Amino acid sequence: MALSIMRRFTFCAGHRLVGHEGKCRNLHGHNYALEVYVTGAKQDKIGRILDFKLLKQRVKGWIDEHWDHAFVLWEEDQKGLSAIRSSGEHRLYEPKANPTSENMALHFLNEIAPELLSDTGATAFKVRLWESEETCAEVTLDDHTP
Repeated sequence: MALSIMRRFTFCAGHRLVGHEGKCRNLHGHNYALEVYVTGAKQDKIGRILDFKLLKQRVKGWIDEHWDHAFVLWEEDQKGLSAIRSSGEHRLYEPKANPTSENMALHFLNEIAPELLSDTGATAFKVRLWESEETCAEVTLDDHTP
C-alpha cells in the first residue's frame, strides 16, 4: 500500500509560447494552480509522510521567489525577453524549454521538487499544473505506482 498527500498552490504569472499558431504567441498571463503530490517510504511518529506546513513553506517559498507575478519566458525567446526588459524592471524566470503547462510541470517535478524535498524523506511523484479552470498538464514519475 502506498500513501500520498497533495497540496495545491496558486500563483499568477505571465508567459508566451514561441511558435504557437494562435493567441498564446502573445504575452499574456494566467492564474495558475500547482498541485504537488508527495509520497514517502514511512510515516513519522505522528503518522505523517510530510507535514503539510513544511510542504507549504518549501513549495510556496519557491513559487513566490521564482514564478509568482513573474514572466516565465523561454531562455531562447529573445524577442519576448527584450520586450519585457525594455519596459522596465520585471521579474523573469527563464526555463530551458518553451513555458507550456507541460514543460513547466516537467521542470517542477524533475528539477525543483527533488531539491525542495531532499532532506525530508518524501518524494514528489506527480505534479498537475492548472493554467485555467478548464486546462491542466499532469506529469507522473515513470516508476511510481500510487
